[in-house]
Amino acid sequence: MSIKKSKNSSRENDPYAKREAAQYETPLPSRELILQVLSDQGIPLSTEQLYVLLDIDTSEREIFGKRLNAMEREGQIIRNRKGALCLPEKIHLIPGVVFGHPDGFGFLVPDDKLKHPDDLFLGPREMAQVMHGDRAMVRMAGLDRKGRPEGRIVEVLERANKTLVGRVMRGQGVTIVAAEDKRINQDILIPYHLDMDAKVGQVVVVELTEQPSSHAMPMGKIVQILGNYADSGMEIEIALRKHKLPYEFKPEAIKQAEAYPKTVQPADYKGRIDLRELPLITIDGETARDFDDAVFAEPQGKGWRLVVAIADVSFYVKPGDALDKEAFDRGNSVYFPRRVIPMLPEALSNGLCSLNPDVERLCMVCDMQVDGLGVVKQYKFYPSVMRSKARMTYTKVYEILQNPEGELAQEYTWLMPHLQHLYSVYQLMLKQREKRGAIEFESSETMMIFNDNGKIDKIVPSTRNEAHKLIEECMLAANVCAAEFLMSHEHPALYRIHEGPTPEKLEALRQFMGEFGFGVGGGEKPQAKDYGKLMARIKERPDAQLLQTVMLRSMQQAVYSPDNAGHFGLAYDAYAHFTSPIRRYPDLLIHRAIKAVVNGEKYNAKDWHGLGTHCSMTERRADDATRDVTNWLKCFYMQDKIGEVFEGTVAGVTSFGLFVALDEVYVEGLLHVTELGNDYFVFDKARHEMLGERSGMRYRLGDRLTIKVARVDLETSKMDFTLVSNGGLSNGKSKQVIDDTLSDIPSNQSTAEGESGKKTLRVSKPLVERVVESKPKTTRALEQAKKERSVSNNAKAKQPNAAKSAHQKPSAGKATKPPAKHKQRLKDQKNKGKPKR
Repeated sequence: MSIKKSKNSSRENDPYAKREAAQYETPLPSRELILQVLSDQGIPLSTEQLYVLLDIDTSEREIFGKRLNAMEREGQIIRNRKGALCLPEKIHLIPGVVFGHPDGFGFLVPDDKLKHPDDLFLGPREMAQVMHGDRAMVRMAGLDRKGRPEGRIVEVLERANKTLVGRVMRGQGVTIVAAEDKRINQDILIPYHLDMDAKVGQVVVVELTEQPSSHAMPMGKIVQILGNYADSGMEIEIALRKHKLPYEFKPEAIKQAEAYPKTVQPADYKGRIDLRELPLITIDGETARDFDDAVFAEPQGKGWRLVVAIADVSFYVKPGDALDKEAFDRGNSVYFPRRVIPMLPEALSNGLCSLNPDVERLCMVCDMQVDGLGVVKQYKFYPSVMRSKARMTYTKVYEILQNPEGELAQEYTWLMPHLQHLYSVYQLMLKQREKRGAIEFESSETMMIFNDNGKIDKIVPSTRNEAHKLIEECMLAANVCAAEFLMSHEHPALYRIHEGPTPEKLEALRQFMGEFGFGVGGGEKPQAKDYGKLMARIKERPDAQLLQTVMLRSMQQAVYSPDNAGHFGLAYDAYAHFTSPIRRYPDLLIHRAIKAVVNGEKYNAKDWHGLGTHCSMTERRADDATRDVTNWLKCFYMQDKIGEVFEGTVAGVTSFGLFVALDEVYVEGLLHVTELGNDYFVFDKARHEMLGERSGMRYRLGDRLTIKVARVDLETSKMDFTLVSNGGLSNGKSKQVIDDTLSDIPSNQSTAEGESGKKTLRVSKPLVERVVESKPKTTRALEQAKKERSVSNNAKAKQPNAAKSAHQKPSAGKATKPPAKHKQRLKDQKNKGKPKR
């Protein structure tokens, strides 16, 4: 079949020609135009035919071939058996990323979720050809036994795993390495002469020499022996490699950072406003080493002047240089217990870009005028030079504010009026926060205390005081000004967006809250105020912890995007990250954009959408890595507590059991469904509960249980619990002690975050694992709670049936009379001869 050129798809009419010209010295036809040509021709095309259709001359063919190869790797095009280029959708193929499961199966997540909203199930036979993270082209092969769309792998587009970390095993005379990432369930075969004499059980790094296929297992060679599994710090070494975190700076980046003078040079002051005499101070945690923000406030007319100075990282890290490439790859600093993987080399992060006391530092300033009601009326951004007057900690500032006549306050007499000014501004802004309707979830964090061997000695709760919140409000104000500044000047930016709940999650939330007699206002698109009003109504309830957790889990995760959608949790129309450029790449981008506007220029970051996706990914990657490390450390900590009894709270409900967060040790483990009692338990996702079919026993999110630690598995970083018969349950039936439940619900950075931009070595427990409470811990206190509940239940029993609300349902674990339709179903089952258990 002959091919014909179309005017619309000619190279001269490429709609993305300007973009290509801006990005490349030798602009080529855009990917969009190539796809358009393939679509218009309606047949598979050879590379030579594309040369003709797109006027590719001989000098361009090599680089054009690289573009076609990249498009093929990303699944935009595919070659058939004759080498002709095809559109995947024309031959019913779906490109995507493979996600493995420890049990051997997996899923393909399609690249285009609009065309293919459902993930495709990949059975063990298909997964034998790929590893977690690989890109593949899949053809839909029908539905599996559970009704899920199932796929067959046609072609592996790109291999994600070149090296991996694992543990050495021996099997039938050969060396085998089992990957630490359990989503990779193929063992790696190591030829005997390539195993570096590694011992069984040692942790090693393997370079893959052969990828898996339908006929062969993957093979590799050991390139590094990290040490023994229980060595101090090994959990971090494993996490770094498992999650592919960049942890070593390239020599060029270190050389560039160390080439800068150790101090700010007078020549660098040019074009900057001198704030060296302004009493700016830093307020951070006791263990912080990099200080990227300083604050100052003073009365001004009927309001206040608030100055937030942020380290001018963009002065030292230029677009495209070695430091910028390192910062982009990392995306953010990663804070492990006892170790930090910084985004920038120490010469900058702890030196030139850290606002250390009594030294000159370059900074970008957000200078705000706040009225008497706490509203920012005016603001301006400008480059400056400053000299921090004090390095303060949250603990010290809180002590001074709480005890202005105390010994510490006397030591910092000169600082007292400045701290009081900041506190006054904070109180005004706090009122605006309440008026705005920002969602205020109570958060609970823990801090690990380590021994000399690098293992946990104990885990203690850590609370945020007024000094934390003061700095948070100052940072929030500067972040909002940054977003509004760039919006008002119509300059592209990377916003921190947090959208409201999806329609499905909103419906589930309304259904759940309806059972307790509450509604969620706001119609199809509720605002933060609607959540806030509901929070206020449930705040004093004994089951507030349960309701708050369900509300929190109805929200979406916060991400970075150039398309501003506002911040639902903080109730801002526009929000961006400006205050932490030392440790977050998006903040560095915002600094560059603001500087460009101030100088009457425009910052061209090229692909803003790609930057948003990448920065969101690096943030999740860091969260996953720190979660792995903390989970392993907690498991190691609990090894010698097998057989001990603890009280805890149900922090998660799944089809296979309950996740229980323990009170005194702040760890979480699984109470498997088989431990709940001799019954068939039905999982209700909307109600966050497990219900026994025969007994009517009900286990819900937030229920109080007493458990025994049965097993601790360091390999999988998991703990298993069993129910016990004292305190929390009776005769194998759990008792819900809702009256004792007054728990703190976490405010996760990646959901509705109260983002101050402050960093800490505290370990914040992930949403899926934490619900930590204040509750009575003694038998006497529990008995008192039971009496109070008994009196309350007797009073409720006297109410007319019609007045009973939905939340007066059977309490957790109490044997209750099954509803009528339950009884009928049980009777039908019995009539069919189904044996009772």
